[in-house]
Amino acid sequence: MTINSRLTRRSVLKGLAAAGIGLPFVYSDMAKAGPNETLNHASFGANGMALSDIRSLATSKNLRLVAVADVDLGRTAEVRKQFPNVRVYQDWRELLDKEKGLNSCNVSTPDHMHAPITMRAMQQGLHVYTQKPLTQTIFEARQLTRVARERRIVSQMGIQIHSHAVHRTVVAAIQGGAIGKVREVHSWSDKTWGDRAARPDRKDAIPANLNWDHWLGVADERNFIGGGYYHPGNWRKRLDFGTGTFGDMGCHILDPVFTALSLAAPISVRAEQGAPNSHNWGLDCIVRYTFPGTKVTTDRVTLTWYDGAARPPAAVRDLIGNRQLSGQGSLYIGSDGILYSRYIDAPLLLPEEKFRDYKMPTPGHENHYLQWVEACRGNGRTSTPFDFSGNLTESVLLGCLATRFTKTTLEWDAAKLQVTNNKDANAHVRWRYRKRWEVNGL
Repeated sequence: MTINSRLTRRSVLKGLAAAGIGLPFVYSDMAKAGPNETLNHASFGANGMALSDIRSLATSKNLRLVAVADVDLGRTAEVRKQFPNVRVYQDWRELLDKEKGLNSCNVSTPDHMHAPITMRAMQQGLHVYTQKPLTQTIFEARQLTRVARERRIVSQMGIQIHSHAVHRTVVAAIQGGAIGKVREVHSWSDKTWGDRAARPDRKDAIPANLNWDHWLGVADERNFIGGGYYHPGNWRKRLDFGTGTFGDMGCHILDPVFTALSLAAPISVRAEQGAPNSHNWGLDCIVRYTFPGTKVTTDRVTLTWYDGAARPPAAVRDLIGNRQLSGQGSLYIGSDGILYSRYIDAPLLLPEEKFRDYKMPTPGHENHYLQWVEACRGNGRTSTPFDFSGNLTESVLLGCLATRFTKTTLEWDAAKLQVTNNKDANAHVRWRYRKRWEVNGL
């Protein structure tokens, strides 16, 4: 089907009127469903996070799931049960080649396949909801952002926490000047998506329903190792497939930080600990960024990330008094006070006596999934389009990259996508795809 055959005069005119040609987050002229039409939707992934995404998106009466692709057909039973008419593929490329009436898709696969699938889908004019982290490499994030903007795709990254009332409250309080100019932030997660052990030296039988070659996708060939070492969940720990704890949770926990402080790209990044081994991401990472100032920060602002067993130093923890530090969260230190943001919990302003009479803003909750569905139909816009979430992902992935060079300050030139003082680091900004799996633009 050609691009023009997808267009109707009504959808074009209503889409342009809703979006405004000059806005940065305008909507696709290629795959748009009109305000009174239903999105024909595909999912890349059929179980786990993908099934969760499907269920959330399908709560809209304006979205119809027509196809799914999953490399493991043994994990498609539930989606077949809930959506009896869905067409099932094992090769995502075949789905894109054969399903000509699609408007939108979600990409909910292991991290290493986010970029190639999302790029191909956008090149075919599909609006995209892609799970976090948006990509596995910094270069991929930059390219997806560029193509989404140029092709006027409605995009959203799966950081639903962005739309949660408690984190919208954090953003509103800080941007409203509650704690003055922010000079430093400390953020942490107690998750442990890393592994210090060596990769097992064995070759296990591939399950009958799993296409291992397709699961590897753009990554280099290797033996299948069973027992859950890669599939279905522990791929997050592996260098070639996931992004460790930082990539997994950084996009969630740092989202309100980036939003509240209006952060752009960092100037430098330094990992103090948490180096990976030959095959796996590290544990107990500590990564410190320096950012240029914004209207709500001092001239320079530092952001330090901790994961696993690592936590902010005692002097920082003491700022919350005798309270126990939450398993995940952030602490914002400003010129006029402290904001303690516990993950998916109401924020606290400290010291208590100072803020006893402060009225916390109440921006309310938004449905992250349905917001995207309606934006695809020309109603409103998304809150985490790739123009925002691409930058967030680049910064998080730069922190992941820094753990490969612990105790070294990396100077970052975002415009050039280049570490200016360490040539070896630049080898990890962009990776080459395996032959037969190349995608134009990546």
